[in-house]
Amino acid sequence: MRAFEAANGADWGNRWLNRLDGLNRILCRRVHHLKHAPLNLPAAGGVLLASNHVSGLDPLLLIAASPRPLRFLIAREEYDRWWLRWLFRRIGCIPVERTRNPRAALVAAREALERGEVVALFPHGRIHLDHHPPTPLKRGIVLLARITGAPILPVRVEGVRGQGRTVPAVFMPSRARVHGFPPLSCDGLSEDECLGKLWDILAAQPRHDNPHRRREDRHPETTD
Repeated sequence: MRAFEAANGADWGNRWLNRLDGLNRILCRRVHHLKHAPLNLPAAGGVLLASNHVSGLDPLLLIAASPRPLRFLIAREEYDRWWLRWLFRRIGCIPVERTRNPRAALVAAREALERGEVVALFPHGRIHLDHHPPTPLKRGIVLLARITGAPILPVRVEGVRGQGRTVPAVFMPSRARVHGFPPLSCDGLSEDECLGKLWDILAAQPRHDNPHRRREDRHPETTD
């Protein structure tokens, strides 16, 4: 227990959750050889942390890299796993009804941001690897940023051995890396332009098949 308490890096407001935080950081450093620079999280205030999503290990890596507790938006079917629901509830995860109206999740996320919490989400909505066909990001992140004024902090996860897997990825040793980027400013940009910038960051490099780029940007006309 002393080792877990010593490794704790964020105050979850509960002694046992802080110990779990320490255990997770030990797991990520020793088993997954996690390396990361300090994330550009302000000391206080609401923040939207947006990450690519390559495996079920990603939330553990992000928590281990963060100096503040993270509240994740997760799919309802994941939230309802009977052996994990108690933990998801205790750490404040927000379930999202993917097959129905996600309004309730957006309201809960907005309230968390207004309380000054960090809300973490995977804008692709599901696991999406770099070689997968491009898919648009979910638009809720821009809506939340505009309603609350919370900055969007892009983060990219790399080096996960169990890419494409959920539970097995947690137990497959990796050489994981979490890369933080400067806050994304969408002032003066349309929704698609903001999502396009975020899509390029999460993809590690700009791609011509960015699904949020306007048609004329992807296929510019040429003149003689």
